[in-house]
Amino acid sequence: MTDDEALDGGDPATEPQAGPQAAEPDAEARAAEFQQRLLRAQAELENFRKRSRREYDEALRYREIDVLRDLLPVLDNVLRAIDASEKTGDLESLRSGFRMTAQQLEKLLGSHGCQLIETDGAAFDPAVHDAILHQEAPGMAAGTIVGTASRGFKLHDRVVRPAQVIVAKGS
Repeated sequence: MTDDEALDGGDPATEPQAGPQAAEPDAEARAAEFQQRLLRAQAELENFRKRSRREYDEALRYREIDVLRDLLPVLDNVLRAIDASEKTGDLESLRSGFRMTAQQLEKLLGSHGCQLIETDGAAFDPAVHDAILHQEAPGMAAGTIVGTASRGFKLHDRVVRPAQVIVAKGS
């Protein structure tokens, strides 16, 4: 007698033999159950893929929302300055208001990882600078930036816009 027979207390000689016909319906039922499990798992995976794709597409579509929320107060200040300029002739206060708005905008850009590219007195770097003019600059080494036409910015380590600069040329 085997250990299994001793556990269930039966004597193999007295029990009816389970032949291939008795095992067949059981195997078919198990196969059908596994097939259903497989189909459910495939459906769940497909639903997960669709949901993930939808969430990804939505994230791409609305990725700028935080920047826009931060920009709106700056726009409000510009509009207030325009309104104030129509009501007053005080150019100095208007200029001061625009300076504060520009500082607010620069701070906002910095908070989003956008940094100003250094230009004044720096060595020309074609990776971040765009030379628009070469001019004589006594006392300056060739390849040194002597002026900036438009400021450039980087987002982390990627150039958003190169700085347009005037570069000293050698004699």
